Amino acid sequence: MADETNLEGVAAVESTGGEQREGRGRGRGRGGNDRGGERGGRGRRDDRRGRGNNEEEGGEELIEKLVHINRVSKTVKGGKRFGFAALVVVGDGKGRVGFGKGKAREVPEAITKATASAKRAMVRVPLKEGRTLHHDGKGRFGAGKVNVRSAPAGTGIIAGGPMRAVFESLGVSDVVTKSVGTSNPYNMIRATFDALTDQTSPKAVAQRRGKKVADLLGRGGASQGEAEAAAEAIAE
Repeated sequence: MADETNLEGVAAVESTGGEQREGRGRGRGRGGNDRGGERGGRGRRDDRRGRGNNEEEGGEELIEKLVHINRVSKTVKGGKRFGFAALVVVGDGKGRVGFGKGKAREVPEAITKATASAKRAMVRVPLKEGRTLHHDGKGRFGAGKVNVRSAPAGTGIIAGGPMRAVFESLGVSDVVTKSVGTSNPYNMIRATFDALTDQTSPKAVAQRRGKKVADLLGRGGASQGEAEAAAEAIAE
């Protein structure tokens, strides 16, 4: 009888151990499914991030201008690594503009980096009647010098190369410019932005000096009525 009892106990232990092993196997299987669920969750989060970026880009229409692409190389042990450098100007056509540069092994990736950098560095420039600059200005960076002048309606954008891309992205339709010195697109762009950041509107000057816009415009010999009409027509 003792032998039969021992055999029954051993059989019970073996059956219990088998169930535990099966349970562990099922636990691993569930764990694998859980990890798969985590991967699926990450995929869903990535999808949400992608949709958010698309909605953000779709909410604001930007004008992107590719100004220059240059092939660059980096000397490393064993040879050279070639890549590309891109210069991009981005604007909303309503008084905001920025520029950026990016480097990558491939051209599309370099353009993407430059565009992202330009969007982060956008500045606002006050425009007269939404079409031209309020006053003349000069900009300089390194050996690059530029002169910008406001122009009457119908003049168009008289500018070449990188400067034209800046004014088209900014939303300026009438302007006269002149570049003196280097033709390096990077220095020309920086000199142009130096001139644009110095632009001020009569409204900002009047607020700074505690006066009315009509008082500032009337100092040029214009009558009070003409000054008030011009003050009402001024738009940021």
